[in-house]
Amino acid sequence: MSRVAIIDAGVGNLGNLKRALDALGAVSEITSDPAQVSASRCLFLPGVGAFRPPRERLRGELETALRRALDQGAWLLGICVGFQILFERGYEFGTTDGLGLLRGEVTSLPAGVRLPHIGWSPLHDVVDHPLLEGVSAGGHVYFVHGFAPEGTRASDDLALCTHGRSFPAVCGRDRVLGTQFHPEKSGDLGLRLLRNFLEMSQGVLNGSRSVH
Repeated sequence: MSRVAIIDAGVGNLGNLKRALDALGAVSEITSDPAQVSASRCLFLPGVGAFRPPRERLRGELETALRRALDQGAWLLGICVGFQILFERGYEFGTTDGLGLLRGEVTSLPAGVRLPHIGWSPLHDVVDHPLLEGVSAGGHVYFVHGFAPEGTRASDDLALCTHGRSFPAVCGRDRVLGTQFHPEKSGDLGLRLLRNFLEMSQGVLNGSRSVH
């Protein structure tokens, strides 16, 4: 398996993700080196906290390297806030542009439910997609967030969750995918999703099947 780059955008528990990937047989490295990012073919963009800090950290050479890697055929999986900044903009502490790799905006979950949404919640409307091979509706995953995407392409929504409103828990288009939940904290189901992504990036699973 080729090397895996975990992009350090200054936020997130990167160690937990690295340990999960290493346990799956990946050779992973946490990096903010643009040269290393642009040369990688399997990229993870994790994060916790608010939308703006990691988005600002990515600007400049690191964002250029990320886009270059994608242009050269890399696969990208965003996680939690790293997933959110894949979209066009976010509204946490003001309006901040996202990477625009997926259509949609990141808005607050509604008042009237416990915020932030922390803990285990079930997935529903899980589609047939290589990233979700072995993952079925009703499976519980671990969330920590108060904002979530909306206005996404229906064809990009790979699995949904409901907390106050329905929101995409997994989205993807082509080689850009992401999860609002933390797969590295979601037990066997999360490890299965991470393994699927690693295998897709290596061509072990047919990444073209059901990918839009």
